[in-house]
Amino acid sequence: MVARGEMARFWSLESLQTVSADGGTESSVLVDDNGSEEDYSYEELCQTNPRYLQPGGEQLAINELISDGSVVHAEALWDHVTMDDQELPFKAGDVIRVLEASNKDWWWGRIEDKEAWFPASFVRLRVNQEDGTENSSSDSIQGEDQDAEVYKHRHKSTENKDQMKTNVIQEIMNTERVYIKHLKDICEGYIRQCRKHTGMFTEAQLNTIFGNIEDIYKFQRKFLKDLEKQYNKEEPHLSEIGTCFLQHQEDFAIYSEYCNNHPGACIELSNLMKHSKYRHFFEACRLLQQMIDIAIDGFLLTPVQKICKYPLQLAELLKYTTQEHSDYNNIKAAYEAMKNVACLINERKRRLESIDKIAQWQVSIVGWEGQDILARSSELIHSGELTKISKQGKSQQRTFFLFDHQLVFCKKDLLRRDMLYYKGRINMDEIELLDLEDGKDKDFNLNIKNALKAVNIVTEEMHLFCAKKQEDKERWLQACSDERKRVWEDKEMGMEISENQKKQAMQNAKRSRHGKGKGVGYNGCPVLPPHQNLHPMHQRHITVPTSVPQQQVFALAEPKRKPSPFWHTFTKLTPFKK
Repeated sequence: MVARGEMARFWSLESLQTVSADGGTESSVLVDDNGSEEDYSYEELCQTNPRYLQPGGEQLAINELISDGSVVHAEALWDHVTMDDQELPFKAGDVIRVLEASNKDWWWGRIEDKEAWFPASFVRLRVNQEDGTENSSSDSIQGEDQDAEVYKHRHKSTENKDQMKTNVIQEIMNTERVYIKHLKDICEGYIRQCRKHTGMFTEAQLNTIFGNIEDIYKFQRKFLKDLEKQYNKEEPHLSEIGTCFLQHQEDFAIYSEYCNNHPGACIELSNLMKHSKYRHFFEACRLLQQMIDIAIDGFLLTPVQKICKYPLQLAELLKYTTQEHSDYNNIKAAYEAMKNVACLINERKRRLESIDKIAQWQVSIVGWEGQDILARSSELIHSGELTKISKQGKSQQRTFFLFDHQLVFCKKDLLRRDMLYYKGRINMDEIELLDLEDGKDKDFNLNIKNALKAVNIVTEEMHLFCAKKQEDKERWLQACSDERKRVWEDKEMGMEISENQKKQAMQNAKRSRHGKGKGVGYNGCPVLPPHQNLHPMHQRHITVPTSVPQQQVFALAEPKRKPSPFWHTFTKLTPFKK
């Protein structure tokens, strides 16, 4: 534990490393001068840095620090969207104060004035846990030796900043070495053994489960080798590792394929794990390779967590790097580059959550015709009621749902207003939307108010819609503009949902509709039940749900949520269950 007071006004998670006999900290070394990690065993890695490898070690250290009165902060890797009052919502990059970490899957924390539970695997602990009194004002220094005291204070502040930067750089180096160890275990402990058992696994199955993780392993070894060259062992705060991230920024695109594939991997793995022979096989692989006590799905999650952790580490590194430092601009550019990669992954995760809800909505619609909504769309952008007017002047009240690429319209049942009948859809890729002025429309020969006209640029077919209020019309105009922007952004980012994921979402929705597979996510994993009177340890005995392993979190087996007001519209419009 780090001493308080004059010695330092902050504590670092890096201080939890093993302390050598001479008082220095040992660092885990995985790669030699030739970039090879073959000579380092699991035992050696555990001895040199137990915090990163031993399950529960970090959790115990956090609780010890909290009990000692230290302030512990964590940063969000991904968005956590929830309507449950007992869960803490946050966005990627938000800082959370950790108040309780007695449970490995769920921690109790605070953002501003709200305290609640949050999933532990959604966050990364800050390396430098700063005391709020770190930067005291030099104006408070009085007496004859004021100038000397100010100089001494600034010198000490600089030393603290250098130490904090050292902590961040050491975390980057140490986590990188451990990450290489995990990748090696996956490639040699799982993939190599799977390929020997051709009767159990096809090559297609292995490609689905492991994706391009062997390519990632090869790249990360080279990346770590370059990091080691830039790492200043004597004075880590002088290291110039920003250049390494910039040199390899295009290579990190390799993660996009892996993250695209990961939900499908969870589906395939979940199906295999229903059979005891596969569960026993994977456990035997883990024991044979002397891997830490984490299930295979946890190991397969590590690349996703790693790519989302980079921008947080670089942001913290940038914070403690002066603008005069030769590596400042490189770190800043590297941070922006890695942030863009992480944003794409976070958006894909959110989109995957959305397709489950869209699939459930479609199966609730009576008389659905044509291809599934997920064939072309993956997000609901806006919904509401409009009056659809035909060429003959016939008015029809319809409920419209605007998705990316298409606009679906339905009719409400006259008696059961919560029941919707499918009436058609419009291809938004072929539509030009016109904002009409109030008055007589020459094409329809009608007097209109708050009207929109959708013209098909291919067939020249026209659709006329009227909103009840001017503000409703403006909302639809903005929503249609947002839809076109979203389609363009998806194309630029390469945002795609695999056919397998769409198919699985529809199958789950249909099973749920017929009373089967309740509480099952698109990946086949059970969804966490809602919290029941949860309180932190310091208030009462802890009772947290344990049905979902922490490692399955990216696969969307997250805490079960109350529906948001927007999606609640869908719930209200679905037919009564038999």
